[in-house]
Amino acid sequence: MSKSLISRRPVIRRGASTGGQEKAAGALSPLRVLGWKPFFQQQLSLDELTDCEPVRVMAVHRGQLEVSGERGDEVVLVNGPLFEDAEEKPTVGDWLLLERDSRKPARRLERSSLFRRMAPGAKQVQLIAANIDNVLIVTSCNHDFNLSRIERYQALVKEAGCRACVVVTKADQSDAHEQYREALKNYRDLPVVLVNALDRASVEPLRDYCRSGETLALLGSSGVGKSTLLNSLAGSEVAATAGIREDDSKGRHTTRHRALYAIPEGGLLLDSPGMRELGLADVSEGLAAAFADISELAAKCRFADCAHQTEPGCAVRAAMDSNELDERRVHNWRKLEREVKRNSRTLAETRAEERAFSQLVRTVGGHARSRKSGGD
Repeated sequence: MSKSLISRRPVIRRGASTGGQEKAAGALSPLRVLGWKPFFQQQLSLDELTDCEPVRVMAVHRGQLEVSGERGDEVVLVNGPLFEDAEEKPTVGDWLLLERDSRKPARRLERSSLFRRMAPGAKQVQLIAANIDNVLIVTSCNHDFNLSRIERYQALVKEAGCRACVVVTKADQSDAHEQYREALKNYRDLPVVLVNALDRASVEPLRDYCRSGETLALLGSSGVGKSTLLNSLAGSEVAATAGIREDDSKGRHTTRHRALYAIPEGGLLLDSPGMRELGLADVSEGLAAAFADISELAAKCRFADCAHQTEPGCAVRAAMDSNELDERRVHNWRKLEREVKRNSRTLAETRAEERAFSQLVRTVGGHARSRKSGGD
């Protein structure tokens, strides 16, 4: 088996842990350590239980997948029907069934959650990760801090149905901690933790999000300290780190691809490259949940089709005028709603075109086979 791709990611030591949790982590089976749950077990048929083995996708490369299961780490080649559909092909965090003897992927299991974005400059979605339990939305005490971006991530997390926390890094580089807490005080369902990602003691409050058998994802821009935070949580240098530009706090892509890492408590942590563009599509429910306060006010407007601008009896406008509602937040809500509708429409058109093309290919293939049969 080739070791070239798995050499950079530490081998998951089954049941390995530290401190008082060693016994609890050691009691978990190898699959449970990897995040195996009844949700996935219930999807297996009797034949699949006999003929296949479940493995988790730990990293995705151009021609190979790194997977891990009962047999440990191995590499799976990317080919066959399972990898043809851009929206359905396996991504980091997915569970696959491998045939016991050939080690070929038989199928991908249904996902408990999925993160995806509109691919920049394209008409299709790009998969980010699957089967995530908890998410840290990472920003920092500098130019990167942006409420509109946090709301964008929040919509994505709400759509996936994951538990989330906002982590504000580089707290050691700023004395204005209260201004960040104040800016986030109205996000009642988003806990906020300010940390120095270099200090392992500082990140202890985040341990609850990376418990044994659960998968935690770090999402945020380049340079906010995601990889540094990962290293502190893992207790070792498992991810490369680099500095930022001082003038605008922009970071460089030190993380080149998404990958799952083992952390001492037995959980898995997803590190991903910073995303300068996070186009949203098909996240209407998540968007509504992220802006539930505005949706509740909109329901009280006099007109059902109120645009919340100059219409009489607009509850949203009245809340803004009385400073009960942040005007920036309303503008961002409307912007994201337009974006989701536009991107979702684009995806629907792309899917329709692909279905029509596939039907044409099948029809032409059928005619060719008929002519060949007639000639014989």
